[in-house]
Amino acid sequence: MRDRPVEEHLRQVRPHPDDHAVTGWERPPEPDRVDPAVLGALLRRHGWQRRGGAPGRYGRWTPPGPGGSGTSLLVPESRAFPDSDDLLGEALVALARSNTPSAREVLVGLAVPSDEIRWWRDIPTGPAGTAPWTIEEQLRAAARQMLLAAALATRARAGYYGARHRRPAAASLDHVLVGSAPGGRQLTAFVPVDTGRTLAVRLHQALYATREAIDYERATGGMDAFDGAVEAGVSRELTEAVVALVRGTEGARIAVEWAPAAGVPEGCAAPAEAVEFSPGDLPVLRAAGARYLREEPSMPVRITGSVVRMRRSGPRGEGTVRMQVIAGAEVGHVRMTLDEESYRIAGHAHLVGLPVRVHGRLESRGGFRRLTGASGVVPVQVDEAERDRLMKSLQENLDFFEEACSGED
Repeated sequence: MRDRPVEEHLRQVRPHPDDHAVTGWERPPEPDRVDPAVLGALLRRHGWQRRGGAPGRYGRWTPPGPGGSGTSLLVPESRAFPDSDDLLGEALVALARSNTPSAREVLVGLAVPSDEIRWWRDIPTGPAGTAPWTIEEQLRAAARQMLLAAALATRARAGYYGARHRRPAAASLDHVLVGSAPGGRQLTAFVPVDTGRTLAVRLHQALYATREAIDYERATGGMDAFDGAVEAGVSRELTEAVVALVRGTEGARIAVEWAPAAGVPEGCAAPAEAVEFSPGDLPVLRAAGARYLREEPSMPVRITGSVVRMRRSGPRGEGTVRMQVIAGAEVGHVRMTLDEESYRIAGHAHLVGLPVRVHGRLESRGGFRRLTGASGVVPVQVDEAERDRLMKSLQENLDFFEEACSGED
């Protein structure tokens, strides 16, 4: 049996338009792998109503909405019930065949124990409840931006990350699933407990800290609470995500609901109430983002990397170098200006396929992509395999180096 609705409505969280349908949702979970208590908890979470049944043995559940009276599931309360596997099997098949969006979400929660992150946006409606097609894109983009901010906060605490930690943080979202809802007003992300619980916990804490910092600013006029909120995971990236979510709406809410199979994380509320933001919060959020950007300090670093581009205006004098970072900083590339001698050393290392090591300060301006005060440039010995890889990279980018040698702008 092929369950087309589940496959069509579940997608990995990736930037539009490169996202693609997730495969592997072709059949419901096996009954012997389903905990009846977990199934009951997921049904209740997603709006299903228990309408009778034999107490202590099984319950009869109907889907949410006015059209749910014609469909029902018999779900055992525990495996002590003699026919529990049969009832579970029938219930799972019925869920897989159902066109109710909540049925698909229940199946996801069973197949992959996940914390669920929900976004709601109050947006003006068009004729017959319609909305511009861009509304859904805006919601998806804001939701991904918020997940990325939480992923960054699991790796380090900072008021502004820029390019730091971005690549591993983005990679950590690969296993997150997202279910679409019509109209661009609601979205749910399923964060697998085994790979993403830390992310869900960090987002939960950061959202509450953001709300408290906004309320503090409104009550006192001070922004001090945003400084302490950094330890909870609040950053410029998160404030920008909340702004993107709320902008153009009458308000927005975010809630984190914990996987029933894994329980509530230590230090978190159960159930966790949704955190609400309104258009009136936007000026404070923008001011907080600017404050984080302004106050995040530069830092001294010693970076090892391979030179991938060189440029200077003439055959002599200082020049600019772009370097792919191997170690020393959580960024992919940095640019720097080198004096004539350092530029020559970097060029020779580039020609023979060796990385270089350099000292300097990684500047927050520009997103931590520039090294200032660069000095102490020295080649670094590497093993043959790494040297071959660097030489291959050099051959693929020969035009960059020829440009540097020619002295052209």
